[in-house]
Amino acid sequence: MKERYKKYLPILIGKYIQCLFFFFPKKAINKAYILFCTPRKGKVLPEQEYFLEEAEDEVILVDNVYLQTYRWSSTGETVLLVHGWESNSHRWKTLVQKLQKSGYNIIAFDAPAHGNSSGKILNVPLYTKCLQKIVELYRPNHVLGHSVGGMTTIFHQFTYPDQEIEKLVVLAPPSELSRIMKGYQDILKLSPKFMDALNQHFKNKHGFYFEEFSMSYFAKNLTSNGLLIHDKYDDIAPYEEAQAISENWEGVDFISTENFGHSLFFDEVDTMIINFLKA
Repeated sequence: MKERYKKYLPILIGKYIQCLFFFFPKKAINKAYILFCTPRKGKVLPEQEYFLEEAEDEVILVDNVYLQTYRWSSTGETVLLVHGWESNSHRWKTLVQKLQKSGYNIIAFDAPAHGNSSGKILNVPLYTKCLQKIVELYRPNHVLGHSVGGMTTIFHQFTYPDQEIEKLVVLAPPSELSRIMKGYQDILKLSPKFMDALNQHFKNKHGFYFEEFSMSYFAKNLTSNGLLIHDKYDDIAPYEEAQAISENWEGVDFISTENFGHSLFFDEVDTMIINFLKA
């Protein structure tokens, strides 16, 4: 019964929003936008607290959102870590421990509506604004992002091109918002007319239509040396999108893995990252 409820709930939500669109189009579009930007999980779990409590913490205010930051201090170069959707800074635990052994100064932060940060929604433009605030405060030498954090890392460099960041590491990034929104449309069974209105809403709010919000396009402007790692069988972010990013990013090392999944939680990946940072 519970599984059937989960299966049909998105369709019921979509029917409600679609009906609302007929009478109150602006309200319906805003609801669809907020729903798309609302994570279902990602808060810190009890078993994750101990590791994060070991770090120095600071809370930073950005657009009425309190961002929880973590710092594992050292005198080496500073590495800034940017986690993905429905995750938090604990996802970096193993890599943090290895970076510490290599003497790096490490910064991480929980995205809005994730981890110990406040807020209810997250999208790449908002995440990018938060990332810029962290960059201004901590002046990292290198930035490392996973999944949506990888999208944010690329979009951040496109939006704020004058940052003195030496190297970028991007893990398993989605590229095309148009594909993501097509999936959203299919899940909720929203009409083409509704999606056209939602597309215009995104353009009005963020300055891009869905088809224009492309990491492979933004990658053309990247000047930092980069490491891009993506699994050929990633079932969340298509491998072909990472290929497109790599083709447009001059100065990137593109490494393909097999059967490492979307998370890329493997010692081999950590070794690739540390070797790249040290080179």
